[in-house]
Amino acid sequence: MTIKNLASAALFAVLGLGAVAAQASSTSMNDASVMQYRYGDHLDIQKVLSVKNDQHHACGVVNTRMDYLDSQGKPQSVEYRSYATSGCHDN
Repeated sequence: MTIKNLASAALFAVLGLGAVAAQASSTSMNDASVMQYRYGDHLDIQKVLSVKNDQHHACGVVNTRMDYLDSQGKPQSVEYRSYATSGCHDN
């Protein structure tokens, strides 16, 4: 194997791992039925049940899931990106 072939193989391996990581970070936290929020979407929220981040002690943008009841009492879930600050400060 020449250096050129080895470099090409290494480049494709790195790009493949990057694609897998990007796909993993954009998937839903638990359930495929969770609505993905987009700016401007109308949410019918009667009562918020829980709000969870996918990383507990993160500093930066993370996936967040909110479970709630709509005005008819049906449980709903929405996922969105938020900025976590719990891991930003050293104590």
